[in-house]
Amino acid sequence: MKIALMDSGIGLLPAAAAVRRLRPDAHLVISSDPDGMPWGPRTPQDLTQRALAVAEAAAAHRPDALIVGCNTASVHALPALRALLEPVLPVIGTVPAIKPAAAGGGPFTIWATPATTGSPYQRGLIEEFAGGVAVTEVPCWGLAEAVEHADDAAIDAAIAAAAALTPDDVTTVVLGCTHYELVAERIRAAVQKPGRPPLVLHGSAGAVAAQALRRLGESPAPGAPADGALTVLLSGREGSLPAAALAYEEGKQLGEVGPALVARPEQ
Repeated sequence: MKIALMDSGIGLLPAAAAVRRLRPDAHLVISSDPDGMPWGPRTPQDLTQRALAVAEAAAAHRPDALIVGCNTASVHALPALRALLEPVLPVIGTVPAIKPAAAGGGPFTIWATPATTGSPYQRGLIEEFAGGVAVTEVPCWGLAEAVEHADDAAIDAAIAAAAALTPDDVTTVVLGCTHYELVAERIRAAVQKPGRPPLVLHGSAGAVAAQALRRLGESPAPGAPADGALTVLLSGREGSLPAAALAYEEGKQLGEVGPALVARPEQ
C-alpha cells in the first residue's frame, strides 16, 4: 500500500506520522512545495495551481490515495484536485475538527491562520456543527511560518499572542492548521489555566489517516512490519526531509526510514 501526502511545507507531518502509526508497512510519498510556500497569502487561483502541481508530482509515483495535509489547500483546491485525480486516485481533504469539539458541549476556540479565521468556509462549519455552543475564532499570526522554520522564539511569541486572545473558560482548542499539531503540547501549556479541567485539543491527523485507510478498504495494523518506504518530493524534485522537519517528533519518526528504503517512482 502506498499513500501520498501533500502540503506547501511540513504541515503534512502529523498526518504522515499518523499513517505510519496505523500502518508501519505503508510506503509514504510526501510532496511539498518549498519553491512556492507559503500558500496562505496566494490568491485561491494561484494556490490551486501550486497544489495541482504538487499533487501531480505525487501522483506520478502511483500512490493508492492522496491526503491533502493542509487546511488552506483543502479549502481552496480540493474540488480541483478531485476533478483531476478521482476516481482513479482517492483524495482525502483535511477539515478542522469542529464537529467533535462541539460534541463536548463546552465553549471552545478554533486556532487557525488569519486567512482561514472568519472565512465563509470556517463559519459554515461552525453553523453546521456547533449551533448553541460558544465558539471563539482566534487568528494565529505567524504561527504556521514559525513552525515551518522550527523557530522556537517565534513559535513561543505566536502562541503567547494567540493564547491572549483565547477566553479563560474554554474547555477545548481546535487546531485549525496542520502545522499547529506539531506544537500541540506547547499550545496546551500556554492555554491551560490553573484549577481548570485538563484542556482538550482536537487535531485532524488521526481522523484523516483513518479516513484514507477506509477509502482504500484497509484496516489499521499497527503491529505490521515497520518496513514502509519513504519518498520525499520537494516542488517535484526527489530529495530528503528538510532539517526543520527533524526538529519535531513526527519528522524524526519518518526520518528513521533509512536511505535503502527510499522508493523510486514506478516506470
